[in-house]
Amino acid sequence: MLTQAKEVELREFARQIRIHTIRQIGLRGFGHIGGCMSIADLLSVLYGDQLKHDPKDPQWAERDWLVCSKGHAGPAIYAALALRGFFPMEWLETLNQPGTNLPSHCDRKKTPGIDMTTGSLGQGLSIACGVAQAHLLNGKSNTIYCIMGDGESQEGQNWEAVIYAAQQRLGNLILFVDDNQAQIDGYVRQIGQMESYADKFRSFHWDVADVDGHDLSAMHDAILRAKSI
Repeated sequence: MLTQAKEVELREFARQIRIHTIRQIGLRGFGHIGGCMSIADLLSVLYGDQLKHDPKDPQWAERDWLVCSKGHAGPAIYAALALRGFFPMEWLETLNQPGTNLPSHCDRKKTPGIDMTTGSLGQGLSIACGVAQAHLLNGKSNTIYCIMGDGESQEGQNWEAVIYAAQQRLGNLILFVDDNQAQIDGYVRQIGQMESYADKFRSFHWDVADVDGHDLSAMHDAILRAKSI
């Protein structure tokens, strides 16, 4: 469980992530605000407490990896990375502008701290599975995190990856499904209703924790539990 002081620190970090995300999108004039806001607290827990990283060495071999499959949430990740010192805060003013290092979707070749290019929905979990398995084969203890959107879960490739991860026992892979109940075309329930993500993943032999994505302590504890299994 988080200490009170740590929770206050992470709550402020999440607030700053939201502020700088909105500023980026406001300067550009358009963007995926909802999909960014819904993972701000998670990013705070990851970059503020759980994810091993080194802003001075983004390619540090011992780092944990983050694959944000919902790559359109890049602005929130850029805010977190800038606040952690991966690149100057001034870069946030260039979101999706010509010549920018911060494109609208995550690009590992442009942005320090981005581990994998994403944005073509449905592919991120497969990539994360490959990264996780490669680390296991090489005897590495890195944790591989992946963030998937609930609307994105309608892509069939995700479920192939879910089966594969369980069969290969990729215990170093932690997936977050951002169940914010909305996607670009409307509410998820109107387009591809999922009765229970928890039940679905359990049926695919995953260990599951169903937590409030804005409860910092609950997410922190769920990550620790996942790492222990």
